[in-house]
Amino acid sequence: MKTCLLVDDSSVIRKVARRILEGLSFEISEAEDGEKALFVCQRALPDAVLLDWNMPRMDGYQFLRALRRMPGGDQPKVVFCTTENDVAQIARALHAGADEYIMKPFDKDIVTAKFQEIGLV
Repeated sequence: MKTCLLVDDSSVIRKVARRILEGLSFEISEAEDGEKALFVCQRALPDAVLLDWNMPRMDGYQFLRALRRMPGGDQPKVVFCTTENDVAQIARALHAGADEYIMKPFDKDIVTAKFQEIGLV
């Protein structure tokens, strides 16, 4: 079973994403900020990360850069899930190693399509 780490400071977003991804046969772990997400990744790297941009302590961009520097950190597929719609921000995330991005609000069809595009479904 593939694993996905949900990283978002909103418990509602994590709950919705969990329901969608469990329906796609993912085993889910969660973190409410980038620091906690790094701790999860240090124990075991997930196959995928659904990552919020704006979070306390460590934002999604900082987490992504730290993840990509870890041994094996180039392996997880990272999908930014954000309200950021500035093209420069999106380009910055992709340049830092994100594989794809989803705009909030999202639904099952959007998540499924993006995960298919990057080869996870």
